[in-house]
Amino acid sequence: MKNHGSLAPKKYSYSEVKRMTKSFSNKLGEGGYGVVYKASLPDGRLVAVKVIRESKGSGEEFLNEVASISRTSHVNIVTLLGFCFERNKGVLIYEYMSNGSLDNFIYKRGSPNAFCTLEWKVLYQVAIGIARGLEYLHRGCNTRILHLDIKPQNILLDEDFSPKISDFGLAKICQKRESIVSILGTRGTIGFIAPELFNRAFGGVSHKADVYSYGMLVLEMVGGRKNYDSGGSQTEEQYFPDWIHKDLEHGKHPASSVVITVEDDEMVRKMTLVSLWCIQTNPFDRPAMSKVVEMLEGPLQSLSVPPKPSLQCPTKSPVTQLSSGSSQEVTRTNSISN
Repeated sequence: MKNHGSLAPKKYSYSEVKRMTKSFSNKLGEGGYGVVYKASLPDGRLVAVKVIRESKGSGEEFLNEVASISRTSHVNIVTLLGFCFERNKGVLIYEYMSNGSLDNFIYKRGSPNAFCTLEWKVLYQVAIGIARGLEYLHRGCNTRILHLDIKPQNILLDEDFSPKISDFGLAKICQKRESIVSILGTRGTIGFIAPELFNRAFGGVSHKADVYSYGMLVLEMVGGRKNYDSGGSQTEEQYFPDWIHKDLEHGKHPASSVVITVEDDEMVRKMTLVSLWCIQTNPFDRPAMSKVVEMLEGPLQSLSVPPKPSLQCPTKSPVTQLSSGSSQEVTRTNSISN
């Protein structure tokens, strides 16, 4: 499914960007990457303008994002309308998504910043939409694109709560025939990084790394909390998927404390089972995204309970200790062989 009439992104001057943002007056949000502002194009269309923080090097992450997202055209991938690279400043101009990012809606327990709790039917459709977007990146466009930073903050929602994958700064473009890619160091966000990305002993890095991140994202949607947030002391904490798996073994699921319909219960169970398949430690045991879509849209009865992932709690690993309980990007070079 493609966006109709998709055009190459237009290059703007910094003075034009300043004009369309009214001198950067309407801030939508801020993160490690930079600041996002609400703006209007000369034709009146609302856009989101992302001003990238000045980074070391030649703006590699910025150019990477422009190069990878320019190759895409899909209803579940955010559209890049324009960019600016001037005075060492990188600016990305995206279609405006009125409901912001998914994280505003799913961390409903104990989060004063949550706008509202979405119905399970909506969350289920969001999960399917993200899966379709990833399937397109892996198989549908002329080159294979590994996103490598799938997380709720990078899923944007339009006025109808249709999801669109955004933020391609860490993406890896490869030929379709390539199954394993060469990546120096670890890239991604704590809590969503596939095991093979921080230790090659788990296997080579492939599109299955995105499948793992997707599985952790859907588990967060079901559980309504951050997967690496212990919520207690180190001795009491439990690896998030273990907690989900344990509930499943006892015939419960994380949403069972909320009164839901039989139909909702089936959707939640499907999301839970599929996500647990997606986070299997061995990349070969994870389904491709095309299979994920098929599993989500098929009957619950056809889904079996996956084995419990054998990976130890990530909060005990050196990589995860960097997080300090917050969402933090990791892009570090290390001596792990590729």
